[in-house]
Amino acid sequence: MRALLAEDDAILADALGANLRSAGFEVEVADNGAVAEYLLTRQTFDVGIIDIGLPLVDGLTVVQRVRLAKPGMPLLILTALDGLHNRVAGLNAGADDYLTKPFDFPELEARIRAVLRRSQPTPIPGTTEPTAALVVGQLQFDRDARRVTIAGQAIDLSPREWLLLDLLLSQRRKVITKEQIAQAWSTEVSESGGPSSLEVYIHRLRRKLEGSGVGIRTVRGLGYLLETQD
Repeated sequence: MRALLAEDDAILADALGANLRSAGFEVEVADNGAVAEYLLTRQTFDVGIIDIGLPLVDGLTVVQRVRLAKPGMPLLILTALDGLHNRVAGLNAGADDYLTKPFDFPELEARIRAVLRRSQPTPIPGTTEPTAALVVGQLQFDRDARRVTIAGQAIDLSPREWLLLDLLLSQRRKVITKEQIAQAWSTEVSESGGPSSLEVYIHRLRRKLEGSGVGIRTVRGLGYLLETQD
């Protein structure tokens, strides 16, 4: 899991970064709001941990801008301001949680993992047996039934489009390389009369996913990344 820690107190940032790494996170540290906003909106992170009192751009503004650019990203605010109106302002800005200083690291880790759990695809409600079906945005992907719907409407996918979407969903938040896609496709019989270019399939799948709240981003030189848009 990759975390962006935005904290201008160097001693606290070093301590939190070390604890997060010990807990299994890959950590990038930003010491001002401008850098934090740039990194969060242009790189892939699983969670943003943002101090309110950042120089250049304050933490609330960073949260607001990141929430607009990446609505699905888990964001947690750190601050020494513990008044009710401060907490309300942080949550209204778009934070998923709010932790006041001083705090113990186990509580921070627990809160981070809680917001991460809430951001994961949701199992289909009402099921009592384990299911491979996922709901991401308006997209419902049911591997067992081999069925994909957007807002309740079924969409038709070719075998290669199905495998491509399955791979992107199963590796959500990770860049999928062209080699991984080619390997997944190699297990299926080639589509008769179908296009051979991966880019063509990506284009077709993007069009079919319109309105689902899910998009496919090209990561130049690396591959493709599934992103939520709502």
